[in-house]
Amino acid sequence: MALDGLSTLEAQRIVRETGPNAIPARRQPWWRRLAGKFWAPVPWMLEVTAVLELALGKWADAALVAAVLVLNAAIGFVQEGRARSALELLRSRLEVDARVLRDGRWVLLPATGIVPGDVVHVRVGDFVPADLDILEGDVLADQSGLTGESIPVERSTGSMLYSGTVIVRGEVTGRVTATGVRTYFGRTAELVGASAPEEHLGGLVLRMVRAFIALDLVLAASATGYLIVTGSDLQDIVSFAVVLLLASIPVALPAAFSLAGALGARRLAEVGVLTTRLPVLQDAASMEVLCVDKTGTLTRNRLSVERVVPLAAASAEDVLALAAAASDAATQDPIDLAILEQSPPRGDWTRSAFVPFDPATKRSEATLTTPRETLRVTKGSPAVLARLTGAEDREEVAELAATGARVLSIAVASETGAWEHMGLVSLADSVRDEAQPMLRRLGELGVRVMMVTGDSIQTAAAVAAQLGMVGAVIAADDLGTENIDLGRVAVVAQVLPEDKHALVRRLQTAGQIVGMTGDGVNDAPALRQAEVGIAVEGATDVAKAAAGAVLTRGGLTDIVALVEESRRIHQRSLTYALNVSVKKIEVPVLLALGVFAWREFVFTPLLMALLLLANDVVSMAITTDRATASGRPNTWRVGRVIAGALVVAFPMLIVSAGILGVARGALHLPLNEVRTIIFVTLVVSSQATIYIVRTGARLWRSRPSGTLIAVSALDLVGAGMLALRGWLMPPVPALTLIAVTLTLLLGATAADTLKALTFRQLGLHAP
Repeated sequence: MALDGLSTLEAQRIVRETGPNAIPARRQPWWRRLAGKFWAPVPWMLEVTAVLELALGKWADAALVAAVLVLNAAIGFVQEGRARSALELLRSRLEVDARVLRDGRWVLLPATGIVPGDVVHVRVGDFVPADLDILEGDVLADQSGLTGESIPVERSTGSMLYSGTVIVRGEVTGRVTATGVRTYFGRTAELVGASAPEEHLGGLVLRMVRAFIALDLVLAASATGYLIVTGSDLQDIVSFAVVLLLASIPVALPAAFSLAGALGARRLAEVGVLTTRLPVLQDAASMEVLCVDKTGTLTRNRLSVERVVPLAAASAEDVLALAAAASDAATQDPIDLAILEQSPPRGDWTRSAFVPFDPATKRSEATLTTPRETLRVTKGSPAVLARLTGAEDREEVAELAATGARVLSIAVASETGAWEHMGLVSLADSVRDEAQPMLRRLGELGVRVMMVTGDSIQTAAAVAAQLGMVGAVIAADDLGTENIDLGRVAVVAQVLPEDKHALVRRLQTAGQIVGMTGDGVNDAPALRQAEVGIAVEGATDVAKAAAGAVLTRGGLTDIVALVEESRRIHQRSLTYALNVSVKKIEVPVLLALGVFAWREFVFTPLLMALLLLANDVVSMAITTDRATASGRPNTWRVGRVIAGALVVAFPMLIVSAGILGVARGALHLPLNEVRTIIFVTLVVSSQATIYIVRTGARLWRSRPSGTLIAVSALDLVGAGMLALRGWLMPPVPALTLIAVTLTLLLGATAADTLKALTFRQLGLHAP
């Protein structure tokens, strides 16, 4: 057929209207992105603290706060770069040349210069540079870069080729229908850039900080007013306000969560799970629903012979052998390879001719020479072979096709005789052996699995039945129906790439933490949108960059490992959050008591900086603790965390206040010595609190890690040495330290008893 391409003038006019065939970069200077990490409520509080410390000349204290601030900003900056790398990979895929019909002749142009209406020719090995409507020709197209599925697809006149496809066999000429961001490929890139899950961890930290700041403001306002009325020095009042602020802000909380995630990520890497975004490990602990791609995750993504149905006098073995004779490994056709794997070529005949599968005829043919005769064998579309043989087997074909299988007919003829129908061969992407046990295990962990597939409803239902999945099977079009209860849905069929993203958004709108698996470019937006985006084995680079975790082995086994490890990380993070919360209640209240009782500052900014190091920072060793994965999704409920902290803080505060009252009120010890005693009291109390809050049972029922015990011992020894030697604080006698420690152990026993009675009701460290 005669083809009319565009002229250069027409192309120039169109490119002014549509723009170049490229994905526009949305680059922001790195310094501006980094500066944004310092512009949020939590950084503001840390920045105010650092400024106040500098104003008081407390350089070491200010440096400590600034270091934590910079660490948190750096972590967020690196994580944000993951999404940007996904877009960069998408853009790089369009940097190719193309054969274009311009001004009546074929020329080679950069793909960025292609416009809608251009006529383009692609052949074996070419990367399709834009969405094309095929005008003539037939090809076998590899869409794995888009869909992640390894089986190439046939495309012929009248069908579409998408930008990002690679031509495996044949050649076609097509007219460009879309370029740049308007292509299927480009729309995916735009969606990746616009997708992001809610930042749950940042919200958690902010809610906890609000609670502590509210307490701090009440104490600061009352104590400051009291000090002003009683005529205290302004610098002393400001110094006290700084101490209270430092006592109230959990400065190391984000860093502790990040460290817990980093250590968990290292453990997961040892079993083949690579983490690209640390927050995914906190979110995986809370994951309630996991949307799983059928192909390559629940199935092998590889065709295999499922059934052979003989329809003549031949046996099933003979039908399969004839199918193998009409196949050739040199074609690398997935169907031929699957048949040859099941039935190697026989040695009692010789193949003298072979015609590979032709999309035009929809069959392949071989000529076989045996000692007795020469035969022609063909395999192909049942409809085509029915016309050759005159025999139709609609019922058998329909039965096999209903399971989602690909059905081939086999026929044979003598050298000059008529074709005789021999039987049917069905091929399917078989279910993985480990899929059903792993689905069962995820169910035991409280994670509901939804299968997501582009297959028909009938095929999806058949695969779900093999896997033992119970629930409704719906089409993707039904997702727009308001009365669909996704809680009862087991399978979503006939899914297009944009449907996956919509499914994730709808589940998130319902308040659920969502996981999504995928491997192709078309999966990237959904992987980026889901809290737990998981790129499976063999995923494209774009999918890996968009996901939060990458599996290096096939199947669901490692997803179970991801869920279990993430829940252990949650338990460690919960222990740290509870310990910090207890301290942020106990310490400010104790300091305020000193002001109201004796109008004295029982703590200095230096001692508070040392306490931050001895408590908040050293306590990060909790991230190495032993932990048991819970049997259901974990959720962060700040109200319950604060309530649990109050239960533990109350007896510990009574004991700490008693020690302060005895030291200053009864024994009338010097103020500087009292400050040392209170420092030791708070260090010992913090370490005792760790072992109280790390389990919902009595503290002796769960053995802590050796690292945690060692760090606690070093912390206590270090604080004791400072107090005994008088380093950075006035010295106190050893008997005083022993008495303080024994008294605190009594308080810890009471706190542990109350905790064991209330943590289960609060759902903290629940089994």
